[in-house]
Amino acid sequence: MKIDLSYLREMSAGNKTLVIEMIDIFKDQVVEFSTGLDEYYAKKEYENLGRLAHKAKSSIAIMGLNELAKELKTFETLAKSGEEVDRYPEFITSFKQETQEALIELEDVVQNIDIYI
Repeated sequence: MKIDLSYLREMSAGNKTLVIEMIDIFKDQVVEFSTGLDEYYAKKEYENLGRLAHKAKSSIAIMGLNELAKELKTFETLAKSGEEVDRYPEFITSFKQETQEALIELEDVVQNIDIYI
């Protein structure tokens, strides 16, 4: 699995309703983040891109996508300084791929919440 629900389990104290709510919020945020990353990159608004990567990093970490969180930290740093612009599409593509896989896993969590939480 890509996701690690350890933090979410601990934070929610096993409250299944809260876990499902957090997953629903995450689903909405993934769409917003993906759209924002594309828009800021297209407009060459790199500082905003870095800010959005920072914001996304927190949500990603809550779902235990630790490798992606590390990538976002690197992306955030580069984008805020406008460095290595040619790498930005890689980061955006990775974000989209990883989060789509995570969303599939999270859908299974929601459907089988008693097993996971």
